[in-house]
Amino acid sequence: MRVKSRDTDQWMSYRLLPENLKERIRRHEKYRWHQTSGVDEELLLMNLPKDLRRAIKRHLCLSLLMRVPMFENMDDPLLDALCDRLKSVLYTEGSCIIREEDPVYEMLFIMRGDLMSVTTDGGITGFFKSDVLKGGDFCGEELLTWALDPTSVSRLPSSTRTVETMSEVEAFALTAEDLKYVATQFRRLYRKQLRHTFRAPLNCSSEIVEEQENTLF
Repeated sequence: MRVKSRDTDQWMSYRLLPENLKERIRRHEKYRWHQTSGVDEELLLMNLPKDLRRAIKRHLCLSLLMRVPMFENMDDPLLDALCDRLKSVLYTEGSCIIREEDPVYEMLFIMRGDLMSVTTDGGITGFFKSDVLKGGDFCGEELLTWALDPTSVSRLPSSTRTVETMSEVEAFALTAEDLKYVATQFRRLYRKQLRHTFRAPLNCSSEIVEEQENTLF
């Protein structure tokens, strides 16, 4: 840890980083070391046999994924593909995960810690709503409909909220590209289940429902 801290300080000085940014980096490195003892978990997992890596990822991540309605209907091969693509991430207190209206690059599945989620519903004057996200919650769900839409290409959806950490947070991240790949396989295999999943929460006319279903399926 001392060697790592020395190298990090030398790099920050070379780049002439301001002191407040240096302190944030030091705090993050200290937290990461405390959680992992310096072990690169992703490298460790990649060096394990595929079946063992899959079993570990299912143990760590499956309960988090099953909180998402779409993932409840997936079979084991697709769930394995999701678990295998999740990456462990750590955030210190006061980190901004995403801002409202920014492109959503990943879904985040929270293992431990608290985050504040705030929305102005696209900047509506006087509108303000906040929620606290905890272990077992997720954010970045805007990617779900995007990933299932066969007409979507490189343009990512915009975030409907700003999410910042209220404490140290441990989570797993799933990138938009990885979610798109798995969702495409899922859409081909389970169109009937998807119709049911997306029909239930829609509060609109049957014509709009039909139009959205035609787009997704």
